[in-house]
Amino acid sequence: MENLKALSYDLRKNVVDMIIEGKGGHIGGDMSVIDALTALYFKVMNISPENQDDEDRDKFVMSKGHCVEALYAVLAAKGFFPIEEVIEKFSKFGSQYIGHPNNKLPGIEMNSGSLGHGLPVSVGMALAGKMDHKDYRVYTVMGDGELAEGSVWEGAMAASHYKLDNLCATVDRNRLQISGNTEDVMAHDDLHERFRSFGWHVIDVKDGNDIDQLVAAYEEAKAVKGKPSVVIANTVKGCGSAVMEDKAAWHHKVPSAEEYEQIIKDFSERKEAL
Repeated sequence: MENLKALSYDLRKNVVDMIIEGKGGHIGGDMSVIDALTALYFKVMNISPENQDDEDRDKFVMSKGHCVEALYAVLAAKGFFPIEEVIEKFSKFGSQYIGHPNNKLPGIEMNSGSLGHGLPVSVGMALAGKMDHKDYRVYTVMGDGELAEGSVWEGAMAASHYKLDNLCATVDRNRLQISGNTEDVMAHDDLHERFRSFGWHVIDVKDGNDIDQLVAAYEEAKAVKGKPSVVIANTVKGCGSAVMEDKAAWHHKVPSAEEYEQIIKDFSERKEAL
């Protein structure tokens, strides 16, 4: 687990390098969600380059597709494609490494980024698994700002109705979106109670940037029968550097040279302190 925590800071650096080279990217959300992706891909899900065509592999949908940089970094670390290629080509003309997930790339199940689509599609994947008597599980990660989309709650109702215990959603609850604080834009009130009222098993993760807590939550979800599970990961937007943390302005931003230097220094210091 300590190795994974250290890896998360290496992945953060890769994301920042990607955004610098591509001259754009959703850096704040990348930093808040990368620990959940690290936990899923390296400790929880049955998915690898070796079994990516296996019908029984676990499925992952990055519903908050604008944070694709974090997904690219994790997939590269997992061996789906070389990180050097991603950094060099990210967001360049003609590149496959575009600003939202592209299912022409290995390891990516679906194009995403039109917010509110990831959960409904994941419901369909999970229902198909039940109908076909497959053992795979389906995971999706949503942003908390995304929860204002009505299709999320239609999907939530369907998942409960069909008792999809092979489905686990994660909410990246960093409380900031492009237009400010989520509670000012569209308040979520008691998110735990809201999902519970839709028939879900709800797991609150106090520190959604702590890989130990995240893995424990995903293992709990695996044991739940008869209903879908949601992990509400209380994260920090821009997690990893005080330059970015908890600042809505870093929703989409390219660091200056001075900011880059401080951000990388912060990553290194926090990694060394593990």
